[in-house]
Amino acid sequence: MGRPNALLAGPVGRVDAREGRTYRGAPGRGPGGANARIRNVSIELLNRRFLVAATLVTGLAVLQGCGGAYPQSALHPASDFADRLDGLFMQIFWWAMGVFVVVMGALAYTIIRWRERPGATRPREMHGHALLEVGWTLAPALILVAIAIPTIRTIFVVDRPPDEPASLTLEVVGRQWWWEFRYPELGITTANEAHLPVGRRVDVRLHSADVVHSFWVPRLGGKRDVVPGRENQIWFTPDSVGVFWGQCAEYCGTAHALMGFRVVVDDSTTFDEWVAAQQAPATPPREAQARAGQGVFMSNACVSCHAIEGTVARGVFGPNLTHFGSRLTLGAGLLDNTPENLVRWIDSTQTVKPGNHMPEVALTEQQVQQLVTYLLSLR
Repeated sequence: MGRPNALLAGPVGRVDAREGRTYRGAPGRGPGGANARIRNVSIELLNRRFLVAATLVTGLAVLQGCGGAYPQSALHPASDFADRLDGLFMQIFWWAMGVFVVVMGALAYTIIRWRERPGATRPREMHGHALLEVGWTLAPALILVAIAIPTIRTIFVVDRPPDEPASLTLEVVGRQWWWEFRYPELGITTANEAHLPVGRRVDVRLHSADVVHSFWVPRLGGKRDVVPGRENQIWFTPDSVGVFWGQCAEYCGTAHALMGFRVVVDDSTTFDEWVAAQQAPATPPREAQARAGQGVFMSNACVSCHAIEGTVARGVFGPNLTHFGSRLTLGAGLLDNTPENLVRWIDSTQTVKPGNHMPEVALTEQQVQQLVTYLLSLR
């Protein structure tokens, strides 16, 4: 009969009675033999190389996202409101990093400590560990409490009206798919570009003329819904001079993704100069090309939708163009305000910004050039 654990040799190989495996070839090449050890070492080397390569690729991918110019990044706050949100974000980030390090460290230790080794016995199975189970139940609960307390405190702080009245009121009206900015105390109406003074608290009052929008300037403040029939507010004090990108953050129709704007924060002197320029009516065109462009504007559908102070143009359906030439962008932050881009916009507006409500007017190339000259002269 022989021993039950013996290897039974035959003419074509050996049979391991313990495992029921057949090994072709000569004795000595079964489990624990030279070939098995070489094969296990090779697999382990391949696994290590794969792990190193995967780590390098992941690290490079993560580092790639750490650089570059991101004008709509909330990680570079430029107001008191944004500073509070950034501080809350950093607290949550470091809690998340701590959880990540602990979990990944435990996983790596487990993989390395109890990895399969040649000739190793089957590890003992564990059915429950009370201390571990209590620990990984209480720890997340305590972390959530630690996150919830500053979160609730921040919500109450940023949503509470300031104790002192704001020094400037800005009324924002969201429309498909552009933004209207009004300064009721200054008698100014503009579009897609707001100017604010640095170091002065601003009371932003939000309205919608059609559907739900969301006002968001990542570096200045958090998102605020812009709801028809309801006024929402947001307060902040800009602390840095610069141009800050804004965006509608609530899907509002076809051209939602192209509904941007700019907020320009000026020093006090520059802001006062901008206010004085905006309060003045449009300057009558002096050049013949600009005067011809004014005639094109007044004799076509443009005059029905747009307003230009100091002229008969009193439209309210489209952006106010009184000082259009002084703006940085056109098409609601879509294109730089250059002659070439303005030609594209007038000539094929539905191609540049599909779905917008501006009709394509049949104009000759000469009329387009005249109209561009006139609009850019409105400074």
